[in-house]
Amino acid sequence: MTPEPQSFEILLVPEHIENLRGNSAADRALRVAVVEATGETGSSGYPHYRGQGVEADIDPRTRSIEALLVDGAELDLGLRAMIAPEHGKGSGRPAP
Repeated sequence: MTPEPQSFEILLVPEHIENLRGNSAADRALRVAVVEATGETGSSGYPHYRGQGVEADIDPRTRSIEALLVDGAELDLGLRAMIAPEHGKGSGRPAP
């Protein structure tokens, strides 16, 4: 069994950006937060991560964000959250 990642980099990007035109999602992010594993299971049933004002339940197998709070509130309309690509897979930034 593969151990769960201990951290992820979450990008908050404008929802209307569909074509990055060669830019990475990290270059277009309005906010970037590194979240660390808490060792808890979130209300969604997935591992819970927290850091830099962001709390997320993340499925580490699919790298999907299953639940998210930003500064204690749901994500603002017009924004979407995504996990930064792993280092070497288009992010241009080192993985946390």
